[in-house]
Amino acid sequence: MADQGLDGAARNTGAGSLRAALHKARIEAADRTGVVVDLRDAEAARLEILNEALDQLFTEIPPGVDLFDRGISQGDTPRLWIDSIAHVAMGRDKRIYRFVQDTRFGRTVLAESHDVPVMVDAITDYIARRIIERDRALVSALPAEIVAPARSVPVAAQPVSRFWPFVIGVVIGMAGLFGIALLAALRGM
Repeated sequence: MADQGLDGAARNTGAGSLRAALHKARIEAADRTGVVVDLRDAEAARLEILNEALDQLFTEIPPGVDLFDRGISQGDTPRLWIDSIAHVAMGRDKRIYRFVQDTRFGRTVLAESHDVPVMVDAITDYIARRIIERDRALVSALPAEIVAPARSVPVAAQPVSRFWPFVIGVVIGMAGLFGIALLAALRGM
């Protein structure tokens, strides 16, 4: 631990160098934290630019369509949410926009670009497809009388008799039991 110098005095290099190394490591960690915060702020600023570019698009969405809820979430990874399953996040290099959709099979990248207009076009196409899917789902959920009244042909309602199926079931059950009893009697002989 202690080294003997040329003059014979004990020198303690371990404690001083550890203290200096800890001080240096704390300064580096503070610098990295500052850089990470700066990068996160830059990501949020770029997402805010894209969010502002989408203002016109979101004003054109029909008022009855409530699928889309746009907003920027601040977290470890800032995201611009388009709806509950699609969002825009920044790529690894923090300069490229990545438009992704969460599906049953994982995330699907819908578009990637450095340019805001390209991303606006991709998000516009996505919103148009979602509105069409919503309209189709609403039409398929309507009763058949409302959707296609010309195709429906009224059928005379006939009372359904439950007596004869019951009688047939009882006869088949008795025949089965008789067959099992007969086999058991033949084996016993």
